[in-house]
Amino acid sequence: MGGERLKGNLGFTSEGFPAGTHMCLIYSNEDERREIISQFLASVLTGGERVGYFADEMSPDEVRNWLGGLNINPDMELEDREKQGQFICTKALDIYCPQGEFEPDDMIHTLKTSYQASRDDGYPGLRVSGEMSWALKGVPGSDRLMEYEAKVNQAFMTHPVIAICQYDARKFDGSMILDVLRVHPMMVVQGRVVHNPYYIEPELFLASIGRG
Repeated sequence: MGGERLKGNLGFTSEGFPAGTHMCLIYSNEDERREIISQFLASVLTGGERVGYFADEMSPDEVRNWLGGLNINPDMELEDREKQGQFICTKALDIYCPQGEFEPDDMIHTLKTSYQASRDDGYPGLRVSGEMSWALKGVPGSDRLMEYEAKVNQAFMTHPVIAICQYDARKFDGSMILDVLRVHPMMVVQGRVVHNPYYIEPELFLASIGRG
């Protein structure tokens, strides 16, 4: 079920990383964020994989306008990629909380079925990136976000998606940022992906919060 874990180009770094890589981008500079994420998305679209982008601080239309101006591939407009189903852009709350509350296991199921659907549709892989500020809006269940992030690591063992979770350090407090580091094995630092020394194996993290 896991498929081939081929190393893929992330766009913003020359080093390749295998499918199933779960990383966080903790940022405090919007220009830096846009540069990294635009290169990540461009590498997916030109590489032929499917990508899902879950917008919160930006609206989906703002994301489309932003990416549409990057001339990712003059042979195929972003709108055509969206019609084809290669590029999926939606509001973060619509994907994480479709019923008005956040249920980690439901979102894990969504990730797994989306990965399988991508493979069934002929795409070599699936990559996703989400603006995680949605979790600061008081949606019921959003306090279980770190439980979900830990379970993502387990899910990617069998359904190897590549994911970048975006956390704005100006909005999340220090305690939350430390937890973010504990549940992401890789982190983006100044345009490089590095192993995260604060990472805790998901089983141990889930046990520590009473979800093991």
